[in-house]
Amino acid sequence: QPLTKSHAGSDLHCQGALGLPETVEKLRELKIEQGSKLQVVCKSSDYMIIGVGSKRYAVGNEIAGRIQV
Repeated sequence: QPLTKSHAGSDLHCQGALGLPETVEKLRELKIEQGSKLQVVCKSSDYMIIGVGSKRYAVGNEIAGRIQV
């Protein structure tokens, strides 16, 4: 299911990402790739803040919807 269906406070494992190769590569650079552990820190109507390791990233819902968990 897409990351956007998750709730704040959820701890999840990334199953992969969909989209253009440039988008998928950027997510890999941020360590958002298959097998990585993600935490939904905050969820808004148009963006999410997700934790990956000790880092936090604000991600628009159009990108978060491409991350499969």
